[in-house]
Amino acid sequence: MRDETDPAVGTDTVVHEPSEAFAESTNVRAFEREYGIDGYEALIERTTTELPGKPDSGVEWFWDELVEYLGIDFFEAYDTVRDDADGPQFSDWYPGGEINLAHNVVDRHAAGDARDDVACVWEGEPGDTREVTFGDLHEQSNRVANYLELRGVGTGDTVGLYMPMVPEVMSILYGCFKVGAIAVPIFSGFGVDATATRIDDSACTVLFTGDGFYRRGSEVRLKDTADEAIAEAGHVEHVVVYDRLGSEARSASDTRAGGGATRERSDPDSDLAIPWDDDRDSWWADAVAERAPEYETKSLPSDQVSMLLYSSGTTGTPKGIVHTHAGVQVQCAKEIHFGFDQKPDDVFWWVSDIGWMMGPWTLIGNHTFGGTVLMYEGAPDYPGPDRFWEMIDRHDVTQFGISPTAIRALRKHGDEHVEGHDLSSLRVLGSTGEPWDPESWLWFYEHVGGGEVPIVNISGGTEICGCFLMPMPDQPLKPCTLGGPGLGMDIDIIDEDGESIADSHERGYLVARDSCPSMTKSLWSGDERYLAEYWSTFTDPPMWNHGDWAQKDEDGFWFLHGRADDTLNVAGRKVGPAEIEGVLIDHEAVNAAAAVGVDDDTTGTAVVAYVVLEPGVDPSDELREELRDLVGEKHGKPFRPREILFVDAFPKTQSGKIIRRAIASVHEGEDPGDLSSMENPEALEALKEAR
Repeated sequence: MRDETDPAVGTDTVVHEPSEAFAESTNVRAFEREYGIDGYEALIERTTTELPGKPDSGVEWFWDELVEYLGIDFFEAYDTVRDDADGPQFSDWYPGGEINLAHNVVDRHAAGDARDDVACVWEGEPGDTREVTFGDLHEQSNRVANYLELRGVGTGDTVGLYMPMVPEVMSILYGCFKVGAIAVPIFSGFGVDATATRIDDSACTVLFTGDGFYRRGSEVRLKDTADEAIAEAGHVEHVVVYDRLGSEARSASDTRAGGGATRERSDPDSDLAIPWDDDRDSWWADAVAERAPEYETKSLPSDQVSMLLYSSGTTGTPKGIVHTHAGVQVQCAKEIHFGFDQKPDDVFWWVSDIGWMMGPWTLIGNHTFGGTVLMYEGAPDYPGPDRFWEMIDRHDVTQFGISPTAIRALRKHGDEHVEGHDLSSLRVLGSTGEPWDPESWLWFYEHVGGGEVPIVNISGGTEICGCFLMPMPDQPLKPCTLGGPGLGMDIDIIDEDGESIADSHERGYLVARDSCPSMTKSLWSGDERYLAEYWSTFTDPPMWNHGDWAQKDEDGFWFLHGRADDTLNVAGRKVGPAEIEGVLIDHEAVNAAAAVGVDDDTTGTAVVAYVVLEPGVDPSDELREELRDLVGEKHGKPFRPREILFVDAFPKTQSGKIIRRAIASVHEGEDPGDLSSMENPEALEALKEAR
């Protein structure tokens, strides 16, 4: 554990050194021993570069070897690991093979000794809990599959999941996989427009939803929003409603609850009533629970589409990311096994909704190995700021993943809420979604991890249902680092001319020089946008431009500095907005900060910072100047904000990311582009009044 009296610890100091005993016990070390590989650098070279005297690359060797090493079952063996005759943009992985995700994540466990093992521990916000075994999950997934076939859903058809975070989301996802349907998870916090956009684009005819869920002690209704979205989008012919809140149909003759109990219908205008269409809507208990618990999972081609995940773009409609059975299977399993060191008795918890990539990633990755996941319905600070820490203590969580934004918010509540709980079960911490600031990273490391548990800070995206960058748990760590490239991922940092600058330690564009099995199979809308979004910036040779601004330091640690299109280029000098924001957040008066670049006649770009103050702190010109001077002191006078504006909240996505482009657009009076994933549009309007 580091010396907490040292205030100067930033991103240049190694603060985590794993014990040799822990390092030797990790899954990644076992892999290195198995193949005679000496350390992380040799491991990355072995899994990403050309093999001397052999016709295949390290990338192909690794993704071929991984299938047998991790025990992933194919119904039919593939002919070759990859066909990339059309270039990395359109690589065909495991051609000739047949597979099904559902077989690997549930069927084979339910058929063996793991049938009674716990697949999921679920906790609702009010404190109610359930355990779901692999036997339970298998039968329920089969019921979902039989319901889908009853409705005419087959291979290649889309099915929407606009669901509360209840265990049934697993069986819906796996039931779709079983019949070859394409699952379309939609975040439960989306409003009408964002939900309708995804229903319309995917054209799903079946939608699973719920009456609602609990959030900070209140009921949040889903069915009303689902109905409005369906009316706007069309397509949906059948809606299955899970009864989480004890609701009743507003105009239905059938009022059966999710558990199968029939109730008398109350006043249709009561708080229990939800909108209902007798010709379209069915309760879960009638649609699914009465179906047969047996189903023969389909054998599907390796490249059969399994999921359609949506990622917001800076312009236009959200991008439909296309994932295959084989690709998602090997990537998620690889990352859980190596990066998060999954062991048989672990309890894995990543704070995410099924509508975000990390939801399916968590389920598929852990369930490949018959592992247990923890699923939670509600808010992180209800009924008190220690809810997460209490749950880790009570459920003996071993891996815990969360966003930096959430940690910054929980940190503000004070250390005492963490210190009152036993977190010694934790072996690995995780984070993703955005850059860290050193102070919050260190707080997470020291107060949640006890100064001993590695933070596996990962970065990739919905586009690969996995990570480009991922430290291994046996590595030393500096605050905020992402370690280096993930296994089997040929990643580089390049300049505007496409030349590698990783080893010169300059900041540049994060790119992939090769494909991986889970890379999106084009986009749902077609190849033109896919190529334009990811492959048009660097074409000779073709490289995937991920849009992040990255740097590798002198000690080999990789860091991200935000989105490349967010980069602040002031008078020819570049800095990431997260670096400016980190300085501001460290001030005791500041709760949150967002830095954006705006046009400036003198420097080309000037920094403008928007600041949310701590409760009880009043805006003042004196504080404004103090904050400007603080940034100038830490980063140099060119980066001293031209303006600091005080606001009550920032526009954020439903996953908690600040939408900086929207902030900059408001400041400049421009169109902010696609905002369908914005959680709080009222904050965007309030920015216009900022002073």
